[in-house]
Amino acid sequence: MDDTYKTVIRPAEGYVTEKKSRFIAQIFPVKNAGEVKEILERQRKKYYDARHICWACMLGWERDDFRANDDGEPSGTAGKPILGQISSAGLTDVLITVVRYFGGTLLGTGGLIRAYREAAAEAIAGAEILEKTVNDTLEIAFGYTLLNDVMRVLKQFDTPRRTQDFTDTCRMSLEIRRSQAQQLFRALTSIHGVTVSRP
Repeated sequence: MDDTYKTVIRPAEGYVTEKKSRFIAQIFPVKNAGEVKEILERQRKKYYDARHICWACMLGWERDDFRANDDGEPSGTAGKPILGQISSAGLTDVLITVVRYFGGTLLGTGGLIRAYREAAAEAIAGAEILEKTVNDTLEIAFGYTLLNDVMRVLKQFDTPRRTQDFTDTCRMSLEIRRSQAQQLFRALTSIHGVTVSRP
């Protein structure tokens, strides 16, 4: 089961000049459409004098939520090539914006596609890429007498991140990579007296 995906750690930039037109590309890590909107608003304020701010984003570890925008460039000459670079790099949870300052010479559709594609590729090349895992959460509850049994099971797995609350009974919230979640679920439910749920 594939439970990993690639994203970027922090913003990065790339630049391309084509017949005096300047293309400034920036890649940003994003978690949702709200963050995409915020960054686009900031970019429009920062580059208020630019002719176009074209962009593309991909969200979600399954890489099935994506958008592209030509911002007034001929249809398919900007957003799509930017998205193509995100896709070919295997990235998600990213937004790439490419700001264009017009240099006085029309580039034609082929020239635009090439310039936007190269600018996006430059931003990706300058970014630090990180591979992350898709995690599931399991909530468990049990009596104190079962603590050793539970800890013995947990030691068999890539140490799941956990938060615990030991008051009248022991409660733990476990975060574990998806490919191991079912196995951990079965191992814990096999201990009599442990209740396991998925929030």
